[in-house]
Amino acid sequence: MTVVLIVVIVLLLALLGAGTATVLRRNQAGLGGRAADPSIAPAEPEPEPEPEPDRSGGTGTRAENDAPPVPVDARPRLADRLGRAKSLFGTSLAAIRGRARIDDATFEELEEALLLADVGLPLTNRLLADLRSRVRSGEAGDSPTALLDLLKSDVVALFAGEDRELQVASDPPSVWLFVGVNGVGKTTTIGKLAAREGASGRSVVVAAGDTFRAAAGDQLAMWAERSGADIVRGADGADPSSVVFDAVQHAAARGADLVLADTAGRLHTKVNLMDELRKVRRVAARPPGTVTEVLLVLDATTGQNGLVQAREFAEAVEVTGVVLTKLDGTAKGGIVCAIRSELGLPIKLVGLGEGASDLVPFDPEEFADALFA
Repeated sequence: MTVVLIVVIVLLLALLGAGTATVLRRNQAGLGGRAADPSIAPAEPEPEPEPEPDRSGGTGTRAENDAPPVPVDARPRLADRLGRAKSLFGTSLAAIRGRARIDDATFEELEEALLLADVGLPLTNRLLADLRSRVRSGEAGDSPTALLDLLKSDVVALFAGEDRELQVASDPPSVWLFVGVNGVGKTTTIGKLAAREGASGRSVVVAAGDTFRAAAGDQLAMWAERSGADIVRGADGADPSSVVFDAVQHAAARGADLVLADTAGRLHTKVNLMDELRKVRRVAARPPGTVTEVLLVLDATTGQNGLVQAREFAEAVEVTGVVLTKLDGTAKGGIVCAIRSELGLPIKLVGLGEGASDLVPFDPEEFADALFA
């Protein structure tokens, strides 16, 4: 009996020891209960990431935002982003290509297609008159497809000779002033350009001149943080001219290349607001700053209404070029042609989406290829 009792006690002690060893091995293996390999040294803890340096400097301020830098490398193609415009215009072109020959009905369909695309009546009449003349001279033969090829070449020719480069002064800082009505995308455009210009090696200061909309300053601060640009802001309701002046002085003191100046959206019919914009323009041009661009930001989805706005702004502040936003969201891509024809202003940039890389230089040949594909 004594022998049996001793054997039972020994077995219990052995089982208890095995369980303890198993627990120890699990603890050594870490979370998940995996068995540790004694031949592998335990991993060292990863170092804590260093905080991102404050790049605002000077009198500028920065948003407390940990968003990663904005990628600006991959640029979208117009052919991939003009879906709505291509769909509407392309359906009309397909019907014309399917015709057996060129006749009056062909020109009627073509006129309807151009007007639906928001090319506008004056330019549509000019284009069709030119096409009729070339058909009579035998350039197109009797082929509707050849007729459309001639139209495509006429569209590209509308933009011949225009300077679409964004200009900078030989003696920095250069000032790019952004104007337009409410809601067209001025602040977002500035943010995207700050990212692009910063990535190209230029030092950028953004001026939050829209002092009447607090969200505009906050939005611009976020973009400045992401792109590494300085931002100069004023108090809510402050004189926009003073903010732009301070931004130019700040840029000169820090040796920055470029000032991107936001302005409050304003109706082109409000005389007092347009006078205020003229003042901003004069102040921005005071030394040491040089205004090299006054960019009118237009919403492509407004179509022909944008032309009325453009005329008033062009007369008030000597607009040097157009930024056409939301071109990917409209079926009225022909507004691009109308702007060039009616205003004589170069379209320098077009917006094709929300990302920083979605603001791209306008390319007439790529635009025509996309519409006539």
